[in-house]
Amino acid sequence: TIMAKIERFEDIEAWKAAREIAQQVYRVTRSGDFARDFGLRDQVQRAAVSIMANIAEGFDSGSNKEFIKFLGYALRSATEVQSHLYVALDEGYLDQEKFNMLFALTTKCKNLVSGFSRYLRSHPKSRSVEPRTLNIEQ
Repeated sequence: TIMAKIERFEDIEAWKAAREIAQQVYRVTRSGDFARDFGLRDQVQRAAVSIMANIAEGFDSGSNKEFIKFLGYALRSATEVQSHLYVALDEGYLDQEKFNMLFALTTKCKNLVSGFSRYLRSHPKSRSVEPRTLNIEQ
């Protein structure tokens, strides 16, 4: 496993994946019927942004225990995005291909968040490193 020093939250692989989710969610909610379903649109956008925000906030929380707590919030927000995607699919706002792409992105992010959380639990003193080569099945 290659270890890399994390100097800022932007270095965290899970945060990078969360950023991609937010970009894609905003892209698909920008037009068509999805854009007019204000309730669902706002909820899925907020949940997507929450993934990024919780990872970033956890990074500056000061302890691994707190960081792990915020990673848990990020994980739950990713699951919330996935649940909203089903509603969007069922309502015809997303086709199966877009749904599959977004669902796979959120699954990848959840795996990265979970892996990072496990790493922090098992290395309580090693705040500044993250496994970069987590081989996690999607």
